[in-house]
Amino acid sequence: MTLYHKLEQDLAQSIRQRDDVRRDSLRMAIAAAYNAQKNAGRALSDEEVVAVLSREIKTRRESIAAFADAGRADTAAEEQAKLEIITQYMPAQIGADELAALVRAAVDETGATSAREMGRVMAALMPKVRGRADGKQVSELVAQELAGRDMAGHGH
Repeated sequence: MTLYHKLEQDLAQSIRQRDDVRRDSLRMAIAAAYNAQKNAGRALSDEEVVAVLSREIKTRRESIAAFADAGRADTAAEEQAKLEIITQYMPAQIGADELAALVRAAVDETGATSAREMGRVMAALMPKVRGRADGKQVSELVAQELAGRDMAGHGH
């Protein structure tokens, strides 16, 4: 069963169970995937659905921060609940040690030695971790790794 079909199946179940938060979260995710599918003109692969869900998760995180900053804790809590539901459909997250090793390998693979080459490293790394690690966290680790190599290379 594809991830898209699992989302649809779980939506039908949430409607039967009158689980409004789950229903709304899944409807939002399915709508985003459906739009991406229409734009692509074909069915999406599970990997492409994961990319859509990643964007939804990023949007939810931004909404949570915005509502929290505006003092709307109740709305932020609703968004948090939706975020947690969508996250359940993501592949298992990469552990910190494994992620650090992937970052080092990508820096080695690209031969990058300074922060100016961060884009190259991210381009090599993101396909390997997409959906399994937070992009912001990945870019911070890449920046740290490159900063460390930059300093080592300049005798600091």
